[in-house]
Amino acid sequence: MPRTSSIIASLIAILAALAAAPVPGRAEGLPSGFVRLADIDASIRQDMRYAGADNFVGRRLAGYEAPTCILTDRAAKALARVQQAVAAEGLSLVVFDCYRPERAVADMVRWARQGGPADPRWFPAVRREHLISAGYVGARSAHSRGSTVDLALVKTAGGGARAGCGAAAPGMAEFGTGFDCFDRKSRTLFSPLPPGAAGNRARLVSAMAAEGFVNYSREWWHFTLSGEPFPTRRFDFPVSAE
Repeated sequence: MPRTSSIIASLIAILAALAAAPVPGRAEGLPSGFVRLADIDASIRQDMRYAGADNFVGRRLAGYEAPTCILTDRAAKALARVQQAVAAEGLSLVVFDCYRPERAVADMVRWARQGGPADPRWFPAVRREHLISAGYVGARSAHSRGSTVDLALVKTAGGGARAGCGAAAPGMAEFGTGFDCFDRKSRTLFSPLPPGAAGNRARLVSAMAAEGFVNYSREWWHFTLSGEPFPTRRFDFPVSAE
């Protein structure tokens, strides 16, 4: 009997330990298959625009509880390899948006439908209510699948370009526009561009393509991982720090 009691006690202890252990492949508070980019590569700079007010809407978007980049594990690891490649050139990636909850997408659409004049900072040539029909704001977004990222290159030393339209990060290389400039100039192959901008766009596209990311031709900053793990599924969990 004492031996039986000892065996039972050991089994109970083992089961308790298994229950307390983290689920493999699941980051804290995230669905399986998702990670926070900083846990994969903390050297990639994060300038998460929709978690604050410095974006085309002018406020924090629904679902952004923290300025944190979340991606699928596969996309984050591919991005870390891109970072390693550009670091050899004295550059770094800076991400502006990563996974985007569906509630944030709906928030953008509601805001656009309220209408208003053109905005020289974000959409200089189109009225706010036309952003949807012009293709700048969509009712569905690849970002909600978790393997799409908006990003640019920044210099690890020295100054950077200032964006007349859209958002620029400190030290950002010259791209001709900033992030989220809703204008023809943001098309990846737009011409003419300021000196160096076309080369920087090509450099970014090449570095990302080497690790399986495909550029969206209307936005030089927008890339989706080829062979993404959730090609038909969209998520709505909040962007959180933990």
